[in-house]
Amino acid sequence: MHRSLYTAAALAVALSTSSCSSLQPLSLHLASDAAGVDGLRSIEFSGTGRWYQFGQAPNPDLPWPPFHLKNYTADIDYDTASARVQITRSQVIEPGRNRPAPVEQKADQYISGATAWNLAQPAANAANPAPVVNPQPAAVEERRAEIWASPQGFLKAALAHHAKSETVDGGAEVSFSLGGKYRYVGTLNAKNQLTSVKTWIDNPVLGDTLVETYYSDYKDFGGIQFPSHIVRNQGGYPVLDINVSSVKANPRVDISVPQEAAKAPKVLVNANKLANGVYYLTGGTHHSVAIEQTDHIVVIEAPLNEERSQAVIAKLKETIPGKPIKYLINTHAHFDHAGGLRTFVDEGATIVTHQPNQAYYQKIWTNPHSIHPDRLAKSNKPANFESFTGKRVLTDGKRSIEIHSLADNSHNDAFVLVYLPAEKILIEADAYTPLAANAPLPAVPNPYSVNLYENIQKLKLDVDQIAALHGPRVATLADLRSAIGISRASR
Repeated sequence: MHRSLYTAAALAVALSTSSCSSLQPLSLHLASDAAGVDGLRSIEFSGTGRWYQFGQAPNPDLPWPPFHLKNYTADIDYDTASARVQITRSQVIEPGRNRPAPVEQKADQYISGATAWNLAQPAANAANPAPVVNPQPAAVEERRAEIWASPQGFLKAALAHHAKSETVDGGAEVSFSLGGKYRYVGTLNAKNQLTSVKTWIDNPVLGDTLVETYYSDYKDFGGIQFPSHIVRNQGGYPVLDINVSSVKANPRVDISVPQEAAKAPKVLVNANKLANGVYYLTGGTHHSVAIEQTDHIVVIEAPLNEERSQAVIAKLKETIPGKPIKYLINTHAHFDHAGGLRTFVDEGATIVTHQPNQAYYQKIWTNPHSIHPDRLAKSNKPANFESFTGKRVLTDGKRSIEIHSLADNSHNDAFVLVYLPAEKILIEADAYTPLAANAPLPAVPNPYSVNLYENIQKLKLDVDQIAALHGPRVATLADLRSAIGISRASR
C-alpha cells in the first residue's frame, strides 16, 4: 500500500477505524451528526448555475469566463475515494466579445484513487460506438480535493485524521492534513454547519493554488442537512456557483478504472521538418515550433506543464544538438499555453511575450511551488523577458522571425502570431485549428479564425503554411479561407 493516507485504501481504513475520540472537538462531532455522516458511504447532489473555465481568462486582469450550467451532478463514494461529475454547459458571451456561437457541451469526469479520466461520447458516424477514455493525470489533485472538500467528505476526513479545532466567532475552525502535504481548513458556524473549506493544490502556472469552497442556505434533503448553495473559487476567481436542487444518501456509485486510464500516457514529442531549420514539435494535444538560428534556438510555445517542456527540450537536444535555447515565444497567457514556461526560464531562455503578460507572469511566479516543486522552484533563477506591443523581430542576421500582435481577437487581449517571411510559414494558437483531412467545414465561421485572416491581410503576410499549435496537420492559407467561408475562386 502507498504510504500516503491520501490514497483511497488507506483513507478507507482510517475512516473505518476512527472513533469519537475525546481528543476530537465536540463541534466536529455535532456537525457530523447534523450532516448525517455516520453510516453515509456515498452521496449524490445535483444543481444548476454557473461554471467558469479556469485558466482561460481573456485578459490577466479578468475572471475566468462564465458558462451557463444546465446540469451539475456529482456522485461521490467516500469509502473508495471515487467520484463522477456530469456537467452540461454552454458558454456565456460576455458583452463586447465576438465569440463562437454557444453550443451545449457535456463533460463526464471521473476519479478513483490516484487515477482521473474523462469519458467522451463518440461522433454519431463513428465506427466504434463505445465512449472514448481520455486519461486526465493533471486533474487528480483537483478532483480529489473536491471529494474531501465536500461537506460530508470534509467531516469524514477531519474525524479520521484527528483534526485540530479553534473557536472562531461562535463556531469553530477545523484543520487537518492529508498525505503530508495537502492542508484543509474548514469553518463551522454556530449551528455546527460547515460554511467554508480551504485547501491548496498544485498548478503549473500558479504554483500552490488556493481552492475555496463556500456553503450556505442549508436545507433538509431527505434527512440530510446539505447546503443549497455552493460557490467554489480557484486562483482568486469563481470556478463553480450552483444552487443545489437534489441530494441522495448512499446511492450506488460503482466506478472502476478503465484499462486505458490506468497507465498515465507517455509524453511524446515528434520533430517534423517544415523547412530548413524549422521543426514542428507535435505528439499531443498541444504543439510547439523550433527554429534553428546561427548559434541558438528559438522555440514558439511552452504548453501544458513541465513534463511537456522537458520532453520538448530533450527532443531539441537530439534534433539540434549543441545549441542553447535563447528565446521562448509565448502566444498568450491561457494556462494550457503557459504551463511549461517556467521550465524554459530554468533552461536559460528569455521569454518573449505581449507586453501585458510580463507583469502577470512576474507576479504569479513569486507564488510558492511547495506541493510539487518544479525546476525553477529548485533553481530559483530570475526570469528574463522581452515584452513588446505591435511587432517584434528576432534575427540572427540570416533568418528573421516576426512576432505580430493579433489585433481585436476576442479569444485573448494579449495575443500574438509568429511569421517566418523567408519560409512563408505562419505559427498561431487557438485562432485557427485545422480540421482533419476531408472533415466537413464548419457551418458558421469561427470569429477567431475570421479575425486571424483579417490580420494576415492587414499585415500583408504571404502565407504558404500554417503551423497551428493545435490540430492534426499543417494547413494552408486556402484551408483557412475555406474554413471561414471564402471560396478559392474569389482569391
